[in-house]
Amino acid sequence: MTTLKPIRSADRIDALDYLRGFALLGIFVANMLFFHTPYVYVDPYTWFPTISDELSHMWVDILFQSSFYPLFAMLFGYGMNMQYEKALATGSRFIPTVSRRMAVLLMFGIIHAFLIWPGDILITYALMGFILMLLLRLPAGALAGIASALYIIPLGGLTVLVFLGELLSPGGSLAEFVDITSINNSIAAYSAGTFGEVTAQRAADWIYMNSSSIPLAPFMILPLFMIGAAAGKWKLIERAGDRWKRWILPAVVGLAGGLAVKALPYFTDLRFTAAMVQDAFGGPLLTVGYVGLIILLLRSKLFCNVFRPVRMAGRMSLTVYITQSLIATLIFYSYGLGFYGKISVSTGTWLAVGIFAVQAILADLYLQKFRQGPLEAVWRRLTYGKSGN
Repeated sequence: MTTLKPIRSADRIDALDYLRGFALLGIFVANMLFFHTPYVYVDPYTWFPTISDELSHMWVDILFQSSFYPLFAMLFGYGMNMQYEKALATGSRFIPTVSRRMAVLLMFGIIHAFLIWPGDILITYALMGFILMLLLRLPAGALAGIASALYIIPLGGLTVLVFLGELLSPGGSLAEFVDITSINNSIAAYSAGTFGEVTAQRAADWIYMNSSSIPLAPFMILPLFMIGAAAGKWKLIERAGDRWKRWILPAVVGLAGGLAVKALPYFTDLRFTAAMVQDAFGGPLLTVGYVGLIILLLRSKLFCNVFRPVRMAGRMSLTVYITQSLIATLIFYSYGLGFYGKISVSTGTWLAVGIFAVQAILADLYLQKFRQGPLEAVWRRLTYGKSGN
């Protein structure tokens, strides 16, 4: 074992890159369900035709779904706070610079959502980023307190209402809300449609998913950004090397409690309520457990060396995220190999792991020559007017 310093390379905090890399892997595994099935429109508890698929989905649902995007969101807030503190130290203009940065991210998101894959999160990140940059003057305690209230009160209240509704109307099923027409349209477009038909379906899917998710983003994504920014002000990652024992309890409680809450839909008839609790509260709780576990594992030099490519993938997260969508859609959509709806959940899961492993190795090789990923370089040039290499 070796003591975890801030794990720095030049001006980077390597622990953040490790966390970001593992977040990219977890998000890709969860997203793979959306790449190869009309997952957004189905009842996932009844959709899959075989026991093998049901079990594979259960493990993806418990271990990955809604447990890694909170980590990525908190790291986004952590990173923006680092930019804010750097601007204060250098006397540079923070708001104009970050405004340009978020505008470019929004552009990436629009291209990604409507020309590659409708499950894009970059548009939401950019919109919430415009709000977060105005809040970074607040102290860490205020950020964390406001974020907790923004998250817990609305989602907790909504969960209570759903619970009361299920008690008053027992026997309901998520299958009642399955959209058969949209399922058939998705299968037809993505498996056999022209590029134009696929693009039209992408737009329809994006509108369906974001008609609720973007209005809810100030209560689901922004609070995670704010908690990450508060953690950045407290320097939780930078100080993890000297205070690693403080991560043992969050790791144990987060993993045990998070897994228990994430498993709720599989042990209760209150499926609506359990699904809400699972995603809204079980997901972030498990996130805390994962962060604690990774921080503790980073004390091992062997772990750091073996998973160095994961860190490199984390250093070029925008490039990795968008190329994941490019690769997956070329495998599953009709203008590629056309495997949409034709593979099992376990095959899709291992495919995601394999693709990410190759991406991580290529990222390691690429960053031996260049300072940042290709899309990160474009992002920097469009923000600052100069290349990052």
